[in-house]
Amino acid sequence: MLLETLYSMLATLGFGVIFNIRGKNLFFASLGGAIAWFSYMFFQEINFSITTANFMASIIIGIYSEVMARINKAPVTVYVICSLIPLVPGGGMYYTMFESITGSLDKALKLGVETLSSAGALATGVLLTSSISRLLIQTKEKRKNY
Repeated sequence: MLLETLYSMLATLGFGVIFNIRGKNLFFASLGGAIAWFSYMFFQEINFSITTANFMASIIIGIYSEVMARINKAPVTVYVICSLIPLVPGGGMYYTMFESITGSLDKALKLGVETLSSAGALATGVLLTSSISRLLIQTKEKRKNY
């Protein structure tokens, strides 16, 4: 599990370079990818479904990204996009298309639903954490003005 986490960090580092992230932001973005994969694998180990594990990992990544963006004074998207790279269900889409082409429509439908639900779980987790973060910031600013 730790070796996979290291590989995830290195893969995220590569995407960070492609996305032109520099300096300490590159390190922290790739660390986010490692955290994403580790948390996903952790939730898989305790028998969560793939979709639920993706959702929980995306919540953790959303929180991590919001905190790191405030600490490093960088956009949240720098961390969110890179950190979610290891969790993107690209393999699921490939196998869905493969099964469709070979004529196994039952397998293709099953894989397609699983893949789309995983992608939806990732989006929902990030949306939830970003909405809560924005709400907390607005509440803090309103208190400050009174």
